Amino acid sequence: MPERILVVEDDTTIRVALGEVLGKLGHDVVQAETGREALERSRQQNFDLVLLDLRLPDMHGLDVLRSLREADAEALVVVMTAFPEVRTAIDSVKAGAYDYINKPFDLDDLRELVRRALETRRLRLEVARLRISAARPANIEGMIGTSSAFLAMLEVTRKIASAGRVPVLIRGESGTGKERIAQAIHSLSPRAGGPWVTLNCSALAEGLLESEMFGHEKGAFTDAKSMKRGLLELADGGTLFLDEIGDMAPALQPKLLRAIETQTFRRVGGQKEVQVDVRFVAATNRDLDAMVRAGAFREDLYYRLNVGSIDVPPLRARREDVLPLARRFIAEAARVMGLPEPGLAADTHSLLAAYAWPGNVRELRNVMERALILSAGAPIRPAHLPREVSAASSEREGAGADPGLVALDEVEKRHIRRVLEACAGNKTQAAKLLGISRLTLRNKVADYGWSEFQPEGSAER
Repeated sequence: MPERILVVEDDTTIRVALGEVLGKLGHDVVQAETGREALERSRQQNFDLVLLDLRLPDMHGLDVLRSLREADAEALVVVMTAFPEVRTAIDSVKAGAYDYINKPFDLDDLRELVRRALETRRLRLEVARLRISAARPANIEGMIGTSSAFLAMLEVTRKIASAGRVPVLIRGESGTGKERIAQAIHSLSPRAGGPWVTLNCSALAEGLLESEMFGHEKGAFTDAKSMKRGLLELADGGTLFLDEIGDMAPALQPKLLRAIETQTFRRVGGQKEVQVDVRFVAATNRDLDAMVRAGAFREDLYYRLNVGSIDVPPLRARREDVLPLARRFIAEAARVMGLPEPGLAADTHSLLAAYAWPGNVRELRNVMERALILSAGAPIRPAHLPREVSAASSEREGAGADPGLVALDEVEKRHIRRVLEACAGNKTQAAKLLGISRLTLRNKVADYGWSEFQPEGSAER
């Protein structure tokens, strides 16, 4: 996307010439003849760079500079001044201008100054993006699995990743690795060189989530001391991952839909449209179809996100992957803990394969790390596994004699109830043992209608 430059100059000849020169360099140039016109233009849209003449017919350039910097502390401004005003130009730099250039100037000098200024802006944005996402996404080849369900999911992921602008909705239970799939979509897409930015929609209150996503203008609310760019703006040219999209407040859903469809948005408290080029990837463990029918999630947003649909299978649907994953987690944990890498004793194989893993891959990782600590580097045996995992084999054998075998969902339901009862209803403790988030556990409790595990007089949703 071409970078936008605002040229503020009352001399028509100079202004038009600058517009032509910068336009030939591939920039999107907007012209303003007065200071008030420049400020109005800046309120309507963002500019990557402002070339500002200090002598304007209606106000001094220093006043324009201060107003620009007050609205946007990161505004990049180059002042243009006649030679006798060098002292004023230096004052402008002290007031926040990036640099200055004397009139009359050589066009080659101007081109070099513009190049340096825009490069500085790119670097500043990159630093901000790196603060958001310190680690680069992992390649999909690093994921482990040979089951048919897992391989089919990977094939769909590769195909969807190649369509670099298509929105994606990833569905799956908590702990199945939805964020890893989202990272793989970014890594395998034409946007792999761009920023990867994540936002958890369940982690923040509605007002904070809106500000975090879209940013805000100075004075938009009490604590808005300065302008802040949102994660959507920082994701320009790359991918924005919206985790737990099913928990997004209804009031924010139409704003997100508009951003997806138009690739434009307004900061909180702002009036100007901000243009971006972002791919949206969302994930949820909620049943969005049911939420749409219940009116809890916008139908148009659901269908817009669901253009690229990926269903991540639960671990119980890919049992042949359990042992390879367990070995990988043991090896990784042993390196971190400085322990020798132990093997899995033969009598633990059947236990790991028989267990339903309601917390999926995340729970398996937690169980293996705990087992490694207890084994101190010796082969991992049933005694090193949690009680619920050790009991899985006998429960499965007992069920095997019954022709009316219960469904896996029922096994999960019974297991969650046992853990809740063992924790005396403490959801934080139970969620940790299950290897799932507290929010997921809370939603399951509400779905199952277990009033004894909910606060009195509340559905706790």
